[in-house]
Amino acid sequence: MLNALIEKCKPLPSGSKLLVLGGGFSGQHIASLIRALGTKTLCSRRKIDSPGADIVFNSNSNTPQLPATEVLKGITHVISSIPPAENGEDPVLKYLNKTLQEINPKWVGYLSTTGVYGDCKGEWAKESDLPQPQQPRSQRRLACEKAWQTSGLPVQILRLPGIYGPGRSALESISKGKNKMVYKPGQIFSRIHVDDIAGAILHIIHKAAEGEFPGIINIADNMPTENTEVLRYAAELLGREIPATEHFDVASKTMSPMALSFWQENRRVSNHLLCKSLGYSLLHPDYQSGLKDCLLEKKLNETS
Repeated sequence: MLNALIEKCKPLPSGSKLLVLGGGFSGQHIASLIRALGTKTLCSRRKIDSPGADIVFNSNSNTPQLPATEVLKGITHVISSIPPAENGEDPVLKYLNKTLQEINPKWVGYLSTTGVYGDCKGEWAKESDLPQPQQPRSQRRLACEKAWQTSGLPVQILRLPGIYGPGRSALESISKGKNKMVYKPGQIFSRIHVDDIAGAILHIIHKAAEGEFPGIINIADNMPTENTEVLRYAAELLGREIPATEHFDVASKTMSPMALSFWQENRRVSNHLLCKSLGYSLLHPDYQSGLKDCLLEKKLNETS
């Protein structure tokens, strides 16, 4: 929960100002944490009337809508979670690169995906591994990573696996009556609770200010595991019947291309650099802790 995260985190230095480009699930959570710790924060969305929107950044319209340069003055830290365009270009660098260069922030974080590692056959994916993305969306992400790395900005690439949190977890799958679990022998997924995305990023910013600045960092929990285990645990927490198991060979015949693509790659994402070298302590080190938090939040929302 955000309150527990606030208690464990140290605020940014006085006078800091954060710009979050892309106020989706992760972006809004990051913005909420930094604001709660007392730092002025601007969060962009495509429409100003969207929840959590402070400014508009919309590169998808015929006439891109960009934040005024004046509004961005004083920005010291930038986080971009905006996905690549279909042609692989990064929308932020395309439209805001000049502005960012003029602002000259102290730190920039680009939220990427562990999909850039490709299929590791169930082995550990480390930051030092050569990216071998096989999915077009991951290939586009890698292209954007490279663009950020050559931008001249003080950027760290933050690679994320499957993201979950309150309102977006296996609990929702079970609550909505998921009647089958897909099982593929040896298939492992890594994941990260949205609290730890926000907490880890703040920790990384502090470490960067101290001179520890690895260019690429995985943000993942300690327990890569089969998806069926997570769903079983979610069902137990909710007191629901555990869904029947369906073998992947059968389930794959009716999967969408997008769903199928997630099952075509198998890897465990290493967090050794984040947790051992940089010393970040996960609030939710495994899916059990994370799902308990999601359930608590769910119950609080139902009673409020």
